[in-house]
Amino acid sequence: MGIGPSTKETSLHHFRDPLLSVVSADDDLDLMGIILVGTPDVSEDKLRVSTRAAVMAAAMRPDGVITSTDGWGNSDVDYCNMVEQVGRQGIPVTGLHFTGTCGRFVVSNDFLGNILDMNKGVGTETSRVGENAVNEIDARKAVARLKLMMRKTEKKK
Repeated sequence: MGIGPSTKETSLHHFRDPLLSVVSADDDLDLMGIILVGTPDVSEDKLRVSTRAAVMAAAMRPDGVITSTDGWGNSDVDYCNMVEQVGRQGIPVTGLHFTGTCGRFVVSNDFLGNILDMNKGVGTETSRVGENAVNEIDARKAVARLKLMMRKTEKKK
C-alpha cells in the first residue's frame, strides 16, 4: 500500500488548498498556523515527528485542530499518532484522510472517530491525479465537525 495517483495533491492544489481557504475565510475561526510534517520511512522516526507536531500544535494553545494528510497505508502510523497526541492534550481534533473502501486506518486509537474520509471514488484507487484530494465540501465538513467538537468541549468547562 502507498500513495497512488488519486490521493496525490498537485502543486496547484497546495497553492489553492481548499482547507486553508475555507478555514481562513471563516469568521468564527482564528487560523493560528499550519504545521507541515513529512512521512519518514522508519517507525521510530514516524512517532518522533508526529509527536513533535502534536507538541507544537499544543504549544499554540488552540481551541481545536484540523488535520489533513495526502497519504494512506504506511502514512497512517504517523498521522494517527499525531491525531492521538493532540487529542490526549484535550484539544478537539478532526481531520481529513483517504480511507477508501477499506474503511479503516492501518493503526487505531480512540481519537480517530472524528476523522472524515475524502474518498470520492468507488474502490481504493483510481488513476486520476488528485481525484481524492481535499475539496471545498470536505473542508466545510471538517470545519463544521470542529466547531461542533469545540462547542461540546466548551460546555464541559
